[in-house]
Amino acid sequence: MRTQGVPVSEELGADAAARYDSFLSRRFHMAVLQPTTLCPWDCDYCYLADREQRREMSPHVAEAVAASIRAQGSRWPVRVVWHGGEPLSLPLSGFERLLSPFETLRSEGRVQHCVQTNAGLITPEWCALFERFGFSVGVSVDGPEWANAGRHDRSGRSVHDRIMRGVRTLRECGVPFTTIAVVTPETVGRPHELAAFFEELGTVRVGFNIEEREGANTGRPVVDEEAAVAFWRALIERRSAGSPLRVREVERLLSSLRAARDHREEPASPLCDPVPTVAWNGETVLLSPEFSGTRAPEYDDFVLGNVLTEPLTAMVARAHEAAYVDEFARSLRSCAHTCEFYAACRGGQTSNRYSEHGTLLATETAFCRATRQAPVRALHQFAAATTERT
Repeated sequence: MRTQGVPVSEELGADAAARYDSFLSRRFHMAVLQPTTLCPWDCDYCYLADREQRREMSPHVAEAVAASIRAQGSRWPVRVVWHGGEPLSLPLSGFERLLSPFETLRSEGRVQHCVQTNAGLITPEWCALFERFGFSVGVSVDGPEWANAGRHDRSGRSVHDRIMRGVRTLRECGVPFTTIAVVTPETVGRPHELAAFFEELGTVRVGFNIEEREGANTGRPVVDEEAAVAFWRALIERRSAGSPLRVREVERLLSSLRAARDHREEPASPLCDPVPTVAWNGETVLLSPEFSGTRAPEYDDFVLGNVLTEPLTAMVARAHEAAYVDEFARSLRSCAHTCEFYAACRGGQTSNRYSEHGTLLATETAFCRATRQAPVRALHQFAAATTERT
């Protein structure tokens, strides 16, 4: 049985809806948009299969997303994340045309634009656009040049100098930025060198993504779990010693501990955001941007619908009927009942379940162990060692 071309859950009806509503929100607070599939680089661990193709979003798709946000009527601003490909591969004028449908919403405080870029194409003109439209800017860089071996162009040449030139332009134009770094088996053993680089870079915050197997990236080795624990412990120790660097995963863990302490009772479980991701042509997947473009015949490539013919709000309203969404809800239920790390993890990444196990019914993944469980173990080790010293 199918609905809108997407395989339907075998456990339909009230049960599927109830499972969804126990763990996922019927409102989206983030929407990821892919303005172009093209990326001029060819990084080793990229999950995008079509990054050599220049396919560009039309203003009609942007208008449909903006209309969906307006129809939702959320009291909180929706983060519209422009992701790629490399979003800045679009001509600046073309990108501005995609922003136009959101301007009224942005002026009303209902939209916050974000862009994730490899920084190689940043110019003062792009910085002016970021400031004019109130963008939050995220830069993808893995650390010093030796740590960026996995990032190169299609000729195999290093792109580190181009990244740093873009970062300098952001700083010269006074545009604050966050950073995301991929931590590989080759770099996980050098946390202090990585941290020192980002302290000097001037980033507001860094998120360390332990390399994952997902999308087109399925052949590289994974990071050893104990190496991941040592990595996070080094960053926790560095923060305790006074480092100004704010690490996303460490701050998230400390925030959850503070919330639990302040409530003195177990806080209400936050619901997972459905995160609609809209491709250049309007095709929409839920739960993970990594699903966009993923070939999965058993789930009709995770495509729930097309925003040109159906609002995002309607897709989210019927999302529980899609087999892959219901499988995720069932896996979250299993995580909640069986995993001692669930309070800190909340179920991990969706796409890793499929990439590692071929099904969203799977629970524990390498991502769970390296990026959710390992920081908790690292903090426990650090606290135990601190207690022994005192």
